[in-house]
Amino acid sequence: MGLGLVGRRLARFLATPRPEYGRGPSSRRELVVAALRRGDVLLVEGTSRFAGAIKYLTQSTWSHAALCMGTPGDEAEPQFVDVDVNDGVRTVPLAEFAGLHLRICRPVGLGAAEIDAVVGHMLDRLGHSYDLKNIVDLARYLVRQPPLPDPMKRRMLALGSGEPTRAICSTLLAQAFEAVRYPILPEIELLDVRTTHGQRMREEILHIRHHSLYTPRDFDVSPFFQVVKPRLEAGFDYRSLVWADPASVPQPA
Repeated sequence: MGLGLVGRRLARFLATPRPEYGRGPSSRRELVVAALRRGDVLLVEGTSRFAGAIKYLTQSTWSHAALCMGTPGDEAEPQFVDVDVNDGVRTVPLAEFAGLHLRICRPVGLGAAEIDAVVGHMLDRLGHSYDLKNIVDLARYLVRQPPLPDPMKRRMLALGSGEPTRAICSTLLAQAFEAVRYPILPEIELLDVRTTHGQRMREEILHIRHHSLYTPRDFDVSPFFQVVKPRLEAGFDYRSLVWADPASVPQPA
C-alpha cells in the first residue's frame, strides 16, 4: 500500500472533528467578524485526533492557522486561505471554524501592498495538496509518549516530504510572510558593536528559521504579532456584565 493511500486514509480518520473535546469560542461571532482584518492570522484550537497530536507536540492550545483575506467581492463575512488535511490549499469562510476556540494574531506595520503580497503568495498555492507524509509522521505520536525535549518536538512537526506542491498550514504561512521579510519567530543574535563615538551597544541580528520549523503556536508567542481580542476591540466594560446568581450555580459534591 503506497504512502499516498495510507496518508489519505489516515487523514480522513484523524481529521474527523470530535466536538466533545472543544472548549468553544471565547467571543461571539459578530465580534470576531468586526475585529478581523485582511492579513490577520487566525489560530484555531481543533478537536480532531490530528489536532491533538499537534497540540501535544507543541505544548500549545493551537493546532491550526489560516490567513484572513478580508471580505473580497460580495462576501458577507471574512474569507481565509486555509490548508486542509483532506482538501489541500483552499479558501473558506469564517463559518468553517464555527464553534471552535479562535485567536487573532495581527502583523504590525505592514502596508497594503505588503499584505497583498502575503495574501497573493497563499492564493498562488490554491490547489496544492496537504503534505500527507506529515500525517504519517504525526500519527506515530498519537499514542502516549514520554515527554520530549522542545527541539525534538519541533523536529517531529518538521517531518514531511518537502515537495514544493505540498504544504502544511504553518509552513505555507511562514513562507508567505518570509516573502515580504516579515519576522515571525526568528533566531536573534546579539552582537557588541561600537558607534562612531566609540560607545558600545548591543545590536540584534535576526536569522530566518527554515519555514518547515514553524508551528501555529509561533504566531501566538511571536513578539511581532499583536494578539487581537474581539471583546476588547468592541469596547469592553466589565460593569455591564450580567452574572448568574451564585445560589443557582451547582456546588461540587
